[in-house]
Amino acid sequence: MSTGSGADSAPVHRSTTTPREGKGTFSSLAVRNYRLFFTGAIVSNTGTWMARITQDWLVLSLTGSAAAVGITTALQFLPMLLFGLYGGVIADRYPKRRLLMISQGALGLCGLALAVLTLSGQVQVWHVYLIAFLLGMVTVVDNPARQSFVSELVGPGLLRNAVSLNSANFQSARLVGPAVAGVLIAGVGSGWAFLVNGLSFLAPLAALWLMRPAELHRVERAPRGKGQLREGLRYVAGRPDLIWPIVLVGFVGTFGFNFPIWLTAFSGEVFHVGPGAYGLLNTLMAAGSLAGALLAARRGSTRLRMLVIAAGVFGALEIAAALSPAFWLFALLLVPIGMIGLTVNITANSAVQMATDPVMRGRVMSLYMMVFAGGTPIGAPLLGWVTDTYGARVGFATGGALSLAAAAGIGLVLARVGGLKAVWAWRGGHPSLRFVPRARPERLATAA
Repeated sequence: MSTGSGADSAPVHRSTTTPREGKGTFSSLAVRNYRLFFTGAIVSNTGTWMARITQDWLVLSLTGSAAAVGITTALQFLPMLLFGLYGGVIADRYPKRRLLMISQGALGLCGLALAVLTLSGQVQVWHVYLIAFLLGMVTVVDNPARQSFVSELVGPGLLRNAVSLNSANFQSARLVGPAVAGVLIAGVGSGWAFLVNGLSFLAPLAALWLMRPAELHRVERAPRGKGQLREGLRYVAGRPDLIWPIVLVGFVGTFGFNFPIWLTAFSGEVFHVGPGAYGLLNTLMAAGSLAGALLAARRGSTRLRMLVIAAGVFGALEIAAALSPAFWLFALLLVPIGMIGLTVNITANSAVQMATDPVMRGRVMSLYMMVFAGGTPIGAPLLGWVTDTYGARVGFATGGALSLAAAAGIGLVLARVGGLKAVWAWRGGHPSLRFVPRARPERLATAA
């Protein structure tokens, strides 16, 4: 572990496990409890992606406004911004398996409620807003509990691999969910997609029930006490290897990950395609994200330099997609956008988790998720307004430009913190950027 988090610093973590234990792409699946967790998650994640796509399309159909889609997204993530840190305290204090059984059941009930309203023909946009907010309230506890529960399932040796496989799981479901949702919306209506989502949460509930508690890795739980929230914030504030990855993903998550707004707007206003093509765009992005997750599962180390470079490339690709003159080019660019975006998320997530003491992990991950997802209530309405006012291309390009600027700015900060300087050079006819140690004053004096 390195606390000198310069852009070209030593790895935040390098696996010390044996090849058999931690180097295989799917090595975490050898653990029975994790296999159950993974299987249940892929079912519920598929339903969740169906519901996300259907929800965005339903709101656009009811209102005709990209800003309304942004408001829905904002309401779903607003609780994370307001209460996310408290969710981390709860996750550190109570058994995570029990918390997840409660939260997963509540998420399923929210999905069933929206299905009933839609199938009955009574759904209005405020219903969608309300259920989105309730989903966000449940996620306040579910997210840090689920993120930090992974270490109890597989132990520290397989943590990075399991984090990457969780992302691969989520993105695999993203390949199937949008496509199925597009077929259901066009064929039988939105309500059936919501119904499938609600029922899909039976799978993770069954998986949690079938786990063997004796095989979980014991993690010290934080006792009841005052000041635990402040303790978590002080812990992160004193760790450059934690705070700067969190700040960077906060910028990228707030401004660069507003795809529900942009993809609906590009589908309806720029390229004039239907729900089937909209589902295809989400599927292509998921394919890239899945590739990024599987590549991350094979890597044995995490470098902050990789995080900064990936965030910059992500922003540049978004700008290129915003300027695409043809639907096919726009669609193809979504594949690398998905891959690099997932690389940013996994690199930051695994770096933060592995650099954090287990007893603090719930609070640190709640801060991570609060910054990454909690910025959406700010970014989604703002970029939704930009998209409605100035067009989808300007909205998408704005998100990419802000992500690129954040990567450049924080990269320079990390270099300064790590005592590094940027050096440009030409290598093989191409420009190359390297970070090298700054010369110390005494060396400069000797050289003079």
